[in-house]
Amino acid sequence: MESVTAFLRSLVGDDRFWIAEVFVVVLITAIASWILGLFVNRLRERAERTVNPWDDALVNSINPPASILVWLLGLSFAAARAGDATGAELLLWLEGKPRAIGFVVVVTWFAMRFAKEVERNLADPRYVRKPIDTTTVRAIGKLVRASILITAAMVVMERLGYNLSGILAMGGIGGLAIGFAAKDLLANFFGGLMIYLDRPFKVGDWVRSPDKEIEGTVEDIGWRLTRIRTFDKRPLYIPNGVFTQISVENPSRMLNRRIYETIGIRYDDAQLMAPIVKEVRSMLEGHPEIDTNQTLIVNFNSFAPSSLDFFIYTFTKTTDWVRYHEIKQDVLLKILKIVEDQGASCAFPTSTLHIADIPELALRDRRAEPSNSVGA
Repeated sequence: MESVTAFLRSLVGDDRFWIAEVFVVVLITAIASWILGLFVNRLRERAERTVNPWDDALVNSINPPASILVWLLGLSFAAARAGDATGAELLLWLEGKPRAIGFVVVVTWFAMRFAKEVERNLADPRYVRKPIDTTTVRAIGKLVRASILITAAMVVMERLGYNLSGILAMGGIGGLAIGFAAKDLLANFFGGLMIYLDRPFKVGDWVRSPDKEIEGTVEDIGWRLTRIRTFDKRPLYIPNGVFTQISVENPSRMLNRRIYETIGIRYDDAQLMAPIVKEVRSMLEGHPEIDTNQTLIVNFNSFAPSSLDFFIYTFTKTTDWVRYHEIKQDVLLKILKIVEDQGASCAFPTSTLHIADIPELALRDRRAEPSNSVGA
């Protein structure tokens, strides 16, 4: 090593030897960054052989922050050596607080990337047998990232020479004033927190509110807004504070879907009502898509103006919207066939017009009767 140093001194001279040192530091930094890239690629190849959310998240988040950190340390040392040789205060200053702050920024960047990768992997069925609820994963991920940012900001402020205790005290007083000025923002924040804790719905659920014109599929639950995609594909942005004041239905969590229909037959087919009702009940009890563990009712219900009505009340096993309508169609078609097989017909609105005798016509007919008899 001493021979290499002597050789370099003989080439550039003692007064410019620092240039060679800076060059060597930069060269070593470049080589270290290249070796680190190769090492990370080897780690990535090994991680791809296993199914683990943690090692994949680590490998995918370690670069480029690690490379930036290597260059930050190498260039700061090179700047410090150049500053010692030239007396440049700016280069000497770069070795102090900027390097420390840069180190905190790079580590924070890595931690944020790692948290994001873990959040994505924990919701991916490729990495876990039973994926964790997406809403819960996002909530925890947001809390972790917020904690990382707050901690990093406090460390940076401390490195810059600020008194954290004084800042926190001022923050308590200022927070009270900000709270009054931003009460709607805080209401939305705590509304989002209640959604994460109570979990009335999650991302992907179909929700609707009978109190407001809200219906659609939940796409995202933020700290201030929840985005719902309506059935005509329009995005609907709702402040989270609204959900603390309205009722919300979550049809996605229904156990069954209900079929509730009324069918009318003609009054002329009154004697066929009992066998029709019996046959329809038997059909529903034997239908493979009807949940017989739930309420099942088929009964003659009312004397309607133009029909004798019976109703069916039953539940399907599926909750899928499209499949439900296919099952409902099949049930209604089978009911129509039962009615026809029994020799009856479904009724439709009819009216009977009864015309009473007109007094003038009746009197005229009575007067005409004797004359006819005389003529005979």
